Amino acid sequence: MHMAMCQTNKSFVGMKLLCVFVFVFFIGFVVVEGFENGNVTEMEFVRGRGYYNRPLMVGLTLINGAAAKGAVCLDGSSPAYHFHRGYGSGSNSWLIHLEGGGWCGTVRNCIYSKKTRHGSSYFMEKQIPFIGILSNKAEENPDFYNWNRVKIRYCDGASFSGDSQNAAAGLYFRGQRIWQAAMEDLMSKGMRYAKQALLSGCSAGGLSAILHCDEFRELFPRNTRVKCFSDAGLFLDSIDVAGRRSLRNLFGSVVTLQGVHKSLPRSCTSRLNPILCFFPQRLIASVRTPLFLLNAAYDTWQVQASLAPPSADYRWNWFDCRKNYARCSSPQIQFLQSFRNQMLRVTRRFSWSRQNGLFINSCFAHCQSERQDTWHARGSPHIGNKGIADSVGNWFFDRVGVKAVGCAYPCDKTCHNLVFN
Repeated sequence: MHMAMCQTNKSFVGMKLLCVFVFVFFIGFVVVEGFENGNVTEMEFVRGRGYYNRPLMVGLTLINGAAAKGAVCLDGSSPAYHFHRGYGSGSNSWLIHLEGGGWCGTVRNCIYSKKTRHGSSYFMEKQIPFIGILSNKAEENPDFYNWNRVKIRYCDGASFSGDSQNAAAGLYFRGQRIWQAAMEDLMSKGMRYAKQALLSGCSAGGLSAILHCDEFRELFPRNTRVKCFSDAGLFLDSIDVAGRRSLRNLFGSVVTLQGVHKSLPRSCTSRLNPILCFFPQRLIASVRTPLFLLNAAYDTWQVQASLAPPSADYRWNWFDCRKNYARCSSPQIQFLQSFRNQMLRVTRRFSWSRQNGLFINSCFAHCQSERQDTWHARGSPHIGNKGIADSVGNWFFDRVGVKAVGCAYPCDKTCHNLVFN
């Protein structure tokens, strides 16, 4: 539309300049909007699919009775999950994985999201591949391959934690109810008999795994081994390249619009603004259930959408660095090193607890448990002599404590760094 307008006014130099400005502004706005709703691991321009062998394809299941409880996606459709039954030694073990996919903190963005798979089950894939931590192959997923494995789809835009609605815009913010409906449904399908259970999640789902960790523990008897695993969910309350807090602004709009404050831990909201309590750095030390944090020290989503988003990068100095770490200047690398240092400070107290686990590798990555090449494969990322899948398994089964922190960029040669076109 904007380019067509420009072409019809070619004879007017002033108008041409105006059109170019409008077009550039429009593109920049679209990019900023996309970061809010996007999940870096799912964007089309990520190279590779992250698996080598033909994966198991698992069908979509709508959650029975969820709509009657008001547990619906942004558009009012029924929430859903993908479920593959366990067998043998894993028949009474359950892995629940929460999907990620960004957040929507404005009516405009939520209206957009409700027309996508992250806001409506009408647009969800009917089948998805189970790879990485969800794989059914022992050589790809040695500790969890024969468990009951569930991927709960993300369609509320607030990390399964809102409870509100906007009737005028036809939007339902029911993430907390979706969580509860999914748990009730899975308990009725055999999860109540679990001998061991692991709640995991990636990105916005990784944040949700932290938020719901203790709730998940309470579903089971005390003699059930229950733990939680957050992948790429350690979103930091950082200062961006313009000296502002872009992610705090986004989280603030999400918490306010979607009524998230009602779902946040009282241990935090009783002393801090609820917006601050949506950041996991203020929650992880008080989670009572054993928790494992997997995070890239230079998380690509946070680099692109929190540290150096287009809205803060006025002169587009970070344009190349955002896409390809190899194009970052020395001052930019120093800025990213300070982000890594903040992550290590945030996790210091958390790592004191013997029950918790930690794997922070100095990679430019996001959601490493969902890709086969980073979860468990030949040449997958390692810290010392242990890969990610081995470390999570060792921690879950109490084989050995895991508090692994990799050396700073560029010393880790095992990374599978993401590069964007």
